[in-house]
Amino acid sequence: MDEDDPLGPLDPDFAAAFVRDDKRPPCQLYLISPLDVSGGFGDRLARALDAGPVAAFQFRVKGVDQHEAARLAEPLQRICAARDCAFIVNDSISLAKRLGADGVHLGQEDGDPREARAALGPNAQIGVTCHDSRHLAMEAGEAGADYVAFGAFYPTSTKEVRHRPEPVILSWWSTLFELPSVAIGGITPANAAPLVKAGADFLAVSNAVWGGDEAGAVRAFAEVLGGR
Repeated sequence: MDEDDPLGPLDPDFAAAFVRDDKRPPCQLYLISPLDVSGGFGDRLARALDAGPVAAFQFRVKGVDQHEAARLAEPLQRICAARDCAFIVNDSISLAKRLGADGVHLGQEDGDPREARAALGPNAQIGVTCHDSRHLAMEAGEAGADYVAFGAFYPTSTKEVRHRPEPVILSWWSTLFELPSVAIGGITPANAAPLVKAGADFLAVSNAVWGGDEAGAVRAFAEVLGGR
């Protein structure tokens, strides 16, 4: 049993029997930025967003002060706004407020959804990383999160992986809760289909898009998501 999840193990037979609920909206793509968004990254972002439907873009940079982060974020935020793509700030409630971002994504150490709601207002999209824990996900929902993120489902070079949930957690969540779930971690067009079938509402991807031809990757994801 996961020490962060006192609810006990999930029944693998439940995953085998699970059928995705077609009343839920189709699974959508959620892009996460590379750590380096300088130089010509804005052009790459525009190409990615123009290549197919993208629901949200998360601005994720490390090791820079808030002034520099805001300078880097503002042109990307304009690109997203022009294409009706939600602009989400990673980790920092204060930066999200400064930018007037569409929302913020919080890790377990980055603040409480209630704090984010008070700072950003009723319309902000607030997401919470819940790793492989149903307990943390339910706590996030009770605290007013707009979505919960589970992962990493596959090996990833984007960050250190300490939690490896099975897709059945997405099935369990979507069966019991209307709140959307985001699957994250090493997702590519080649391995995405099982997570969509399991019930993910969003696929959060980074290197699979930015590690090569971003437009081609978005089109490849669109084919997978179009097939549900």
